[in-house]
Amino acid sequence: MAAPLLVAGTQFISSSSPIEQLAADLGPNGLPYALPIHPNLVHFTIGLFVIAIAFDIAGALYPVEKRVFRFLALPVTRGGFHDVGWYNLLACSIVTFFTVAAGFFEMLLAVPLPGVTSTIGLQSMETMLWHGVGGVVILLVIVAMTVWRGYQRFVWRRDMGRQVQWLYLLVGLGLFLVIGLHGTLGAELAGEFGVHVSADQLLAAGADLSEALP
Repeated sequence: MAAPLLVAGTQFISSSSPIEQLAADLGPNGLPYALPIHPNLVHFTIGLFVIAIAFDIAGALYPVEKRVFRFLALPVTRGGFHDVGWYNLLACSIVTFFTVAAGFFEMLLAVPLPGVTSTIGLQSMETMLWHGVGGVVILLVIVAMTVWRGYQRFVWRRDMGRQVQWLYLLVGLGLFLVIGLHGTLGAELAGEFGVHVSADQLLAAGADLSEALP
């Protein structure tokens, strides 16, 4: 343990890093709780966003689909599809704030495996920086799309059957691709750098997994 620093002649503070100060409260995955929260919230965000865009697409194409729904005796309406699209996107924009916050918290406690380079040639710190910045950008885009979607629903297209613009749907489909590429960075942090993966961290520390893990 690092020696304490003398302050004002009488007070002492530790010179150890914040992670070292929390070490006693962290598990083998480097977190104060059993399972990482960020990956679960990420999939919640993705699910809500995919459902929002998918149902708005279904609502936009309703004139083509309605005969099929009638044949199958499904009591669906165009407005119903757009309701699902709107409320899922609104929930997505709220949940994503917690997703990004949990990601930054867990990234601050990350201790990547040393000497590893990802399949796309990035080091651990570069991967975390790109993943963190990308997460904030995606959050801002989702919030902007929610505002855009709200204006369409309540102002611009309030009295129209198709509640969303085609450009909005194209932007949503484009964000699918961006989220997929961005998620690859997160997968590399866990799969290649062993961030918050108990087995990888224990193996790196020379522990016997049959004894260290239940």
